[in-house]
Amino acid sequence: MQQIRIEPVTKTKFRIYLDGEFAFVLYKSELARYGIKDGGEISDEMAAKIKEETVLKRARVKALKLLGDMDRTRAELKDRLMRSDFTEEIAELALAYADSFGYLNDERYVENYVQSRKETKSRREICAELSRKKVDREIVERVLEDCYGADDSCTAILKLLKKRHYDAEQMDQKEKQKICAWLARKGFRYGEIRKAMELPDWED
Repeated sequence: MQQIRIEPVTKTKFRIYLDGEFAFVLYKSELARYGIKDGGEISDEMAAKIKEETVLKRARVKALKLLGDMDRTRAELKDRLMRSDFTEEIAELALAYADSFGYLNDERYVENYVQSRKETKSRREICAELSRKKVDREIVERVLEDCYGADDSCTAILKLLKKRHYDAEQMDQKEKQKICAWLARKGFRYGEIRKAMELPDWED
């Protein structure tokens, strides 16, 4: 048997702690249905039943809804589920459920991410953004190798130069160096920057 402690979140929503550890969230009607009372006790079998019948079902629905709103990485989805008061165990089970339908695919996510940003961002900048999203580095490097080439860097630099109204003939050396430094901070290599800035008719 496990000791129950109930912590109100709202008038109808409650966090349930079993033997001092957070277990799951239940709503008022569910407390009555399962006979959950503050200070009472619950068997391991009943706790497992609640997780399976109610909590996991809710987590699965939440996971699919989040993926329906927008594509997410495994790490992002897990983080969102845990911030929605699901334990790591339940979050992992919900991820597995979404995975079984093919809805969760970090490689596909990275491919879409790179394709949609490679014309305005450097390879290094994209890599850093995906790293912050906790995508496996091997996946990122493999996709970048396949989807991001030298021509993409050049295209991205030219678009950024156009955005900054770059004019090779009108700008002095100091202004060019300033733009060059700005592009370098965005992760482009000096050789790529120099080549793009010296290309004739870049605005076309």
